[in-house]
Amino acid sequence: MTDPTAIQPSELDQLPDRDPEETAEWQASLDAVTKAAGPHRAAYLMRRTLERAEGNGIALPKLLETDYVNTIPTAAEPVVDGDEEMERKITAWNRWNAAAMVTRGSKYGVGGHIATFASAAWLYETGFNHFFKGKEADGSGDQLYIQGHASPGIYARAFLDGRLSEQHLDHFRQESGGNGLPSYPHPRRLPWLWEFPTVSMGLGPLSAIYQARFNRYLTNRGIKDVSQSHVWAFLGDGEMDEPESTAALALASREGLDNLTFVINCNLQRLDGPVRANFKIVQELEAQFRGAGWNVIKSLWGSAWDELFQLDTTGALVRRLRQVPDAQVQTYQTRDAAYIRQDFFGADPALVEMAKLLSDDKILECFHLSRGGHESRKVYAAYKAAVEHKGAPTVILAQTVKGFTLGQGFASKNANHQMKKLTVDEFKQMRDLLELPISDSRFADGVVPYGHPGADAPEVRYLQERRAALGGPAPARRTHALAPLPAPADKTFASFDKGSGSQNVATTMAFVRLVKDLVRDKQTGRRWVPIVPDEARTFGMESLFPSLGIYSPKGQTYEPVDRDQLMYYKEAKDGQILNEGITEAGSMADFIAASTAYATHGEAMIPFYIFYSMFGWQRTADQMWQLGDQLGRGFLVGATAGRTTLTGEGLQHADGHSPVIAATNPAALSYDPAFAYEIATIVKDGLRRMYGEAAPGEDPNVFYYLTVYNEPMPQPAKPAGLGIDQGIVKGLYRFNTAESAGLSPVANAARIQLIGSGTAIHWTLAAQKLLAEEWGVAADVWSATSWTELRRDALEADAALLRGEERVPFVRQALHGAEGPVLAVSDYMRQVPDQIAQWVEQDYSSLGADGFGLSDTREAARRHFGVDAQSIVVAALAQLARRGEVQASAVKEARERYGL
Repeated sequence: MTDPTAIQPSELDQLPDRDPEETAEWQASLDAVTKAAGPHRAAYLMRRTLERAEGNGIALPKLLETDYVNTIPTAAEPVVDGDEEMERKITAWNRWNAAAMVTRGSKYGVGGHIATFASAAWLYETGFNHFFKGKEADGSGDQLYIQGHASPGIYARAFLDGRLSEQHLDHFRQESGGNGLPSYPHPRRLPWLWEFPTVSMGLGPLSAIYQARFNRYLTNRGIKDVSQSHVWAFLGDGEMDEPESTAALALASREGLDNLTFVINCNLQRLDGPVRANFKIVQELEAQFRGAGWNVIKSLWGSAWDELFQLDTTGALVRRLRQVPDAQVQTYQTRDAAYIRQDFFGADPALVEMAKLLSDDKILECFHLSRGGHESRKVYAAYKAAVEHKGAPTVILAQTVKGFTLGQGFASKNANHQMKKLTVDEFKQMRDLLELPISDSRFADGVVPYGHPGADAPEVRYLQERRAALGGPAPARRTHALAPLPAPADKTFASFDKGSGSQNVATTMAFVRLVKDLVRDKQTGRRWVPIVPDEARTFGMESLFPSLGIYSPKGQTYEPVDRDQLMYYKEAKDGQILNEGITEAGSMADFIAASTAYATHGEAMIPFYIFYSMFGWQRTADQMWQLGDQLGRGFLVGATAGRTTLTGEGLQHADGHSPVIAATNPAALSYDPAFAYEIATIVKDGLRRMYGEAAPGEDPNVFYYLTVYNEPMPQPAKPAGLGIDQGIVKGLYRFNTAESAGLSPVANAARIQLIGSGTAIHWTLAAQKLLAEEWGVAADVWSATSWTELRRDALEADAALLRGEERVPFVRQALHGAEGPVLAVSDYMRQVPDQIAQWVEQDYSSLGADGFGLSDTREAARRHFGVDAQSIVVAALAQLARRGEVQASAVKEARERYGL
């Protein structure tokens, strides 16, 4: 058995020691210090030695944790560039109005959060007064990802600034009347204020990293110099448990994103209780971020602690601070001095002696009030160090008290996230604590008043002067009056109208070919942002590598293994492709940053993100809602789509439902095109709507979801006739009739309308031929490019009828007069085509690939789900037999003939 006290071999034993005697002397010195002064002194000396080594540029692995003290000592804090007393008054007004707004709203039952901003007030105020650049600053100003639950404090500041009125505050979380404020940061609901929706926990930090990265992308590609923009993400310590919160930390450090700062409000509480009841969340986060290569700044203790640290000549205080779990720190916040003396100081004789030198008031000041995140000097020092740090992103771990200044009934209580109001007496106590000039007479009928010193008060003038110096109001979103992007030449799209002739082409390849042509456009080609999660070769995009280049801030520092090949792997500092590796979440964050650059930076970019359709909406639907919330524009492309086209991959890769999920998102225009010319028509119209001249009543702030297939099939020419393009865009058009297809059913034959989408159109066309040649039934074939858009149009028509307006849904107009019943078929669940059922005047039925996917050949999978051509024939005959238009025996005969 190994002796645990013995010195174990290490990796250093593999390296030759050129001076063993010197090594032994160093080791002996460490042993001597440990024996004479104790292990804590030895550890202190080792840390100072490592600190000196790092300062001298000696390459050594870094410690992942430091002591539970501030990174920046009090003596090293810079002088705050401003009027600290004036900023204290501003912060007091904002604290008051944030609490008043939520309390006043509670009588309507709309809720709200008070405690989060109370803990984070100085984290925001210090930034607004000194660091956050507005839209008139160099570049595009800073990008602020505000913690969602802190929104009342941001509204309170906008009220003090004159950007919001009392009426606005009184409609917090009451938006339906038109004057309300959304509960959380929400650009779609308040587009002049909010830039980034953040309250879906974890998406804020992930998006902030990729926004900072996209800023570098814009600069390096010469689109716009935004090198002066800084991204600030305000996060909660509990939020860091979300996997998305830390998913891209390595990317940020790997690419040296020193234009990024995370500010984590470590109030040690999440929604139900402590974040790390038996541990220390600050230490855990420090290790995690240091390990990922970030610069870490801890701002834990306020200036009241300086005296205690000066008395700590043995290191006992620092050791005790590392020992006490977070839940106990939270308990100290609510207990008296006697309890703290016994539980905290009583744990070590040296601390017992220290406590004798401290008054009860001093102990309570330290343990109840004095936190690094509650002092402007501490926060200012941390922010200044963050923006001046070069070569790596910075995280600031600021310790605060949740519910600070709201009284002992709120501070550090487990339930304070659900506590929505203060009593009048509690507000009066808060008023006295904050030293606000609000008289008792203003509490009329028990209603808490808003507080404002006046539009020309010194506090307001100071606030506005500080913001003017920093480039204007913040947060703020600007909708730039951008000129429409020039439309690409018609020939780019028209080249798909003639079809592929005898060549089989998958619609995935058709889309990629279209993009290849579009990125060559001299006027708009450079604005395309191709995004792919390590599947470019799967989608046939490797030919874009040498021509566009893969973005890398370091360029290509190696010789690629395939350098002698035509389509070699080319990385470049000004590369256009974002190849993210295996991260759909990261790719979506890229897409969001690119799709909103028209507002964030005043630069219209055209992102397209291509991915396995199964791993889009199913895996990252939350981000797709975030995209819609942020008013993003661009093209999402679900490739290798459908339940039966991806042979061999089986259940986990078989997508039978992404259009169902996409249909739930009002900002997503979901299309399931069957042919190459349909794709070209949809993309052309999408570019017009999102980046060109939107028609009256059209919202340009939408994004397109196209499903494309990896199954090579003949691509027909676009049918001649009026209204084809309109039908493609609106969602439905007649592809052919039995007669135009060259089929000759018998006279007075029964007729049926077959509607197919995506790859299902090919089985539908095969069924059309079988019905005519073997059963004497005439079938017309329709292409449904978008079941969802047809449904939305019909819903709008229904709403118009309720308003007294006459309007017929497009799907009913298109099918009006079509003879016989309708049978709809797709490679998706039946509820996809069933979206339009109630508006079809004919008898309606559908076929689809319901259930789980499976591994097999395409033919076998389609037979399994009952969507192949023969199954369509049997379903069509059954539908006609129910109407008495064919003999019932034909259905049985067909089943037997086709082995169904």
